[in-house]
Amino acid sequence: MKHHELRRVFGACLIAAASLFAAVGARGDSYPDRAVRLIIPFPPGGSIDTLGRILMQKLGAAWSQSTVVENRPGAGGNIGSAVAARAAPDGYTLLLAGQFMAANVTIAPMQGFDPATNLAPVDLVATGKDVLLVPPNSPFHSVGDIVTYAKAHPGQLTYASLGVGSSGHLATILFSQVTGITMQHVPYTSFGTAVADVGAGRVSVWLATLGGILGQVQGGKFRALAVSGPERATELPNVPTFAELGVPYGNDTSWYALFAPAGTPPAIVAKINGDTNRMLADPDLKSRVTKLGFRLVGSSPGQLGTYLKNEIGKWATIAKAGGIVPK
Repeated sequence: MKHHELRRVFGACLIAAASLFAAVGARGDSYPDRAVRLIIPFPPGGSIDTLGRILMQKLGAAWSQSTVVENRPGAGGNIGSAVAARAAPDGYTLLLAGQFMAANVTIAPMQGFDPATNLAPVDLVATGKDVLLVPPNSPFHSVGDIVTYAKAHPGQLTYASLGVGSSGHLATILFSQVTGITMQHVPYTSFGTAVADVGAGRVSVWLATLGGILGQVQGGKFRALAVSGPERATELPNVPTFAELGVPYGNDTSWYALFAPAGTPPAIVAKINGDTNRMLADPDLKSRVTKLGFRLVGSSPGQLGTYLKNEIGKWATIAKAGGIVPK
């Protein structure tokens, strides 16, 4: 065989081998064979950051691979989400996103980024319990007290949130809509300042995510009147759910889910989904994240995709009714 023929045959073999390896990788048989990166679109130290790090620690151990958590904050979660969407669709970059991403489609859209088309759903990991708080010296001892007063004095009660369009802001708009009341919004940029002002009674009400405020509630800094979800929070067993009180608030408004860049091979998405769901059943992981105020969920990629589309529509309706629209 002549030299040029040998080169042609050798080249064909290389192409065939590359195709074979690509097919194996697309099946997910060898995934992962190197480090996996998780992008969290918020700064370190928050509840979503802690959840992501615990989950990746467990997945890394199961995969016998290292995992890297990369915080990419900015624009209400849009920057990190868009970075993840632009990554190679090979399963080695994942995103831990949530309710904020669905709401941002309406209240803070980012040009060139659409979570419903630029990301591949992987798994609905958890929801964050919402808790309705008042100062310890508040005259309100029940949700009914707040509703009765607010209806008699429209707009006089104030409520805190961690910014316009934040999950707490939207959750309080939802609460106001289902109870037929109006309150005055007091947005904060600092969690510590919000804690101080609500705790001192300078603001009347705060509908917060339980994970970030649990220590202060248990320490008597606030009085908890109701929690979201289908059952009471194990951390606050004496606090009724909104449903128990006849308030049609629904389940937890905050949620956290894994996504991959659009175009990630379905077999790799399925592999990550299956491994994640197994980790969500791990007693140690469940104990650790439950103490942070999360409810573990688990889903199929298809279920998460449907959930995301429904959430985009839900928060668009709530934000528009509440007067939160992009300028």
